Amino acid sequence: MKVSARLRYRHLSPRKARQVADLIRGKKVPQALSILAATEREAARVLEKLMRSAVANAGANHAVEDVDALLVAEVCVDGGPMAKRWRPRARGRATMIRKRTSHLRVLLSDDEASA
Repeated sequence: MKVSARLRYRHLSPRKARQVADLIRGKKVPQALSILAATEREAARVLEKLMRSAVANAGANHAVEDVDALLVAEVCVDGGPMAKRWRPRARGRATMIRKRTSHLRVLLSDDEASA
């Protein structure tokens, strides 16, 4: 059985979030939560909250009794829309500032074959 949770339009750079997502992909849920708790990144706090939401979805919507046996089958971090701003520079020039957003998805599975 597969259980997922999604977070969209989060003001977080996808590149920085992917670095944290690579740490937990393929791990069991308790191990992944402890890795996220020890990681000092904003993306770790966001992914930890999202993973706890996926675990709650497994217990409430899919009646999974043993949530400690679940594996992190997939963690997707995709880029969302960018807000573009301009910063004035020297000699009348300007530089574009991209304020990036992310779409995150955590997929938990109860079998190791899908992970």
